[in-house]
Amino acid sequence: MAGGGFTSAGGETHFEARITFTVIMSCIMAATGGLMFGYDIGISGGVTSMPSFLEKFFPETYKRTQVHGIESNYCKYDNQYLQLFTSSLYLAALIAAMFASVVTRKLGRKQTMLIAGVFFIIGTVLNAVGNTLILLIVGRIILGCGVGFANQAVPVFLSEIAPTRIRGALNIMFQLNITIGILIANLVNYFTAKIEGGYGWRISIAFSAIPAIMLTVGGLLVDDTPNSLVERGKEDEGLIVLKKIRGVDNVEAEFEEILKASKVAKQVKSPFRNLLKRHNRPPLVIAICMQVFQQFTGINAIMFYAPVLFNTLGFKSDAALYSAVITGAVNVLSTLVSVYFVDKAGRRMLLLEACVQMFISQMVIAIVLGLKVQDYSQDLSKGFAMLVVIMVCTFVASFAWSWGPLGWLIPSETFPLEARSAGQSVTVFVNMLFTFIIAQAFLSMMCHMKYAIFLFFSAWVLVMSLFTIFLIPETKNIPIEEMNEKVWRQHWFWKSYMDE
Repeated sequence: MAGGGFTSAGGETHFEARITFTVIMSCIMAATGGLMFGYDIGISGGVTSMPSFLEKFFPETYKRTQVHGIESNYCKYDNQYLQLFTSSLYLAALIAAMFASVVTRKLGRKQTMLIAGVFFIIGTVLNAVGNTLILLIVGRIILGCGVGFANQAVPVFLSEIAPTRIRGALNIMFQLNITIGILIANLVNYFTAKIEGGYGWRISIAFSAIPAIMLTVGGLLVDDTPNSLVERGKEDEGLIVLKKIRGVDNVEAEFEEILKASKVAKQVKSPFRNLLKRHNRPPLVIAICMQVFQQFTGINAIMFYAPVLFNTLGFKSDAALYSAVITGAVNVLSTLVSVYFVDKAGRRMLLLEACVQMFISQMVIAIVLGLKVQDYSQDLSKGFAMLVVIMVCTFVASFAWSWGPLGWLIPSETFPLEARSAGQSVTVFVNMLFTFIIAQAFLSMMCHMKYAIFLFFSAWVLVMSLFTIFLIPETKNIPIEEMNEKVWRQHWFWKSYMDE
């Protein structure tokens, strides 16, 4: 799978590189952090819909789900502590992300991934053996620390190690693994929910140890990125690793760019203060807005609580988990679409097409629920139930090939080296903050807003569309250290923020 020198449409020569076995394996190993993250997203929704779990930790909610007619269909699962079980992970992650920035810069991307793996293992053990709600939440908080460190290090690692022309596809390995983790969690929940004895939820949680161990082992096996090694004064080692991952000896031009970027980075004493400088504002604003928009599509409300949502719509427990498995499979397959098209069609086309698809599907869901699902009765026939599942899958598919992976890819590739760790830290912080808000609020919002919650999310999709049209530039096939010159200085609006 040889590469070699190649030329962009604009006629500028890019850095010579082969698509090596080393870089592919490094990216796969690093992306297992996404597998762990996805498994945690998927497992919480299935576990919180299991009667045995609810009966043990949330008896009042359990009673509401078992008796029909005493509680609104939309309010059966409205419990702040139940939501805290899910959301506590993301609250911890947003705090951990700020510390992870310093660790990523000082110790490197590899060591940060190792730390994330250790957090994941400890958190999994506590959750699997926990007998009290407090212990479960403590375990989720420790898992959240792992998410904060993994989401900080992995996207940056992938962007820095990948050859320019396939950087988008390899970076999306992180998001692909998130979707695979969600699918695996849904499948595990489907089977463990059938286990008699009331301990199936423990098995679901315990399986988190597998991706946690994979991430830890992967962190031990991979090399750190040349950018990180040079940034920490290991220039000779950085040159060796660069030749290794590119599969060619002629890496002087790319290495020179890394050295220049590192020289600028070393002059920055306060990375977070540097982020606020005018020339860093374009990638910072886009990174923050993309994380807010990503969560206000409503995707995590659906992925966290898919079984709960389908139960609310009148699906029986098995049918709800089965429907969640279907949406998880659609999520994985659609992310593969992004892997193929992101470096061909570009980032903007995928984002804009998805906005149209998400808007239509959410509007249809809102109309069906508004007409057919009332507070104390529901007239959701088999045909309408299938329509809801199809629209949910349509929504998930469009998100999975656009705002899901690109919400991580674009911020990780657009910050200059001196601001990259701090910028990724802010990206993760904002993402986890709004993930926490949605996770903590969704069941209560569904109780009070009912079907209109989908109108709320679709309104945000309109805002996202306008933002993409006017403010998100195309970054495909642009070397990561040349974003300032080839992207920001060429953009109709952001060029005014670039220093002369």
